[in-house]
Amino acid sequence: MVRAAVLSAVNAPLKVTGIDLPAPGPGQVRVRLAAAGVCHSDLSLSNGTLKQPVPAVLGHEGAGTVTVVGEGVTGVAAGDRVVLNWAPSCGTCHFCGLAEPWLCADAGAAAAKPYARRADGTELYPGLGTAAFAEETVVPAHAALPLPDGVPLADAALLGCAVLTGWGAVHHSAQVRAGESVAVFGVGGVGLATLQAARIAGADAIVAVDVSPEKEELARAAGATEFVVAGEDTAKRIRKLTGGVGTDVAVECVGRADTIRTAWSATRRGGRTTVVGIGGQDQQVTFSALEIFYFGRTLSGCVYGNSDPARDLPVIAGHVRSGALDLSAMVSDRIGLDDIPAAFDAMLAGKGGRALVVF
Repeated sequence: MVRAAVLSAVNAPLKVTGIDLPAPGPGQVRVRLAAAGVCHSDLSLSNGTLKQPVPAVLGHEGAGTVTVVGEGVTGVAAGDRVVLNWAPSCGTCHFCGLAEPWLCADAGAAAAKPYARRADGTELYPGLGTAAFAEETVVPAHAALPLPDGVPLADAALLGCAVLTGWGAVHHSAQVRAGESVAVFGVGGVGLATLQAARIAGADAIVAVDVSPEKEELARAAGATEFVVAGEDTAKRIRKLTGGVGTDVAVECVGRADTIRTAWSATRRGGRTTVVGIGGQDQQVTFSALEIFYFGRTLSGCVYGNSDPARDLPVIAGHVRSGALDLSAMVSDRIGLDDIPAAFDAMLAGKGGRALVVF
């Protein structure tokens, strides 16, 4: 039996309890978690914004050590340090054939299959296929990515979602160039990673935007040169900070219609607006046909940072080793399994950066 935070039903409180985790089957590995980040997507899974079969063990941003491998596994071995990949690509679908593994049609397959049981025998599903809110988990072998040397194992959990997403939003989706200006909307875990990625890319002016003024210190430590408390005139203030034209790039990490619209309005003519945040179906964004023509901006969605984790992790690890990317600076709270509900409440209140469950 291992301890895990179980979501019994949509909108039900998480309950930490013992679960029966079977030995890994063919093509699977068992991982002892070192840490798991508490991401807003976990909150979206718990409240039904994102679909997930229940009862389930949530958590998708994790890192740990492989303890057992199933039949046929060759890519990792017992004792290897790994980062969990919640969207592993199959390599054979239409999108993988286009070299777009972040859009893989089968990436979510593991989340729909029971992987463990509660003490009463009830089957449990793995949240986003990884179930990282537990002392140990069993995942498909291709969802366990070898962790490059020189990266602390607990902090490496952030690489599994926040960092790959923020890094990819800057380097793959928006393709920020040295000397450009960037606005980042939302200073949570993904936003902090995006700010650092923009700094590493050589962005000149980096404007952080958040509803909470208490996040200014976190934002500036991550690379923000300006901080704006979100309000009705946010776009106007950002344009004023950029010579009246707006930023070359805006990255929205919130997933709200009004924030997406503001990010678009804060982007210069011909600029790029990238949406990372995951919003509900009720969040509708509107544009006039005339402004789409006149401003010539590009608006794009961004899934998992448009990243290929196998390609990007070694590059990101190099920046961690050099000190350019500070993972620990993104962590505002190190907590236990029992503290996850409080971390959810803090996210809803717009407080802090990334909470990290440390085992």
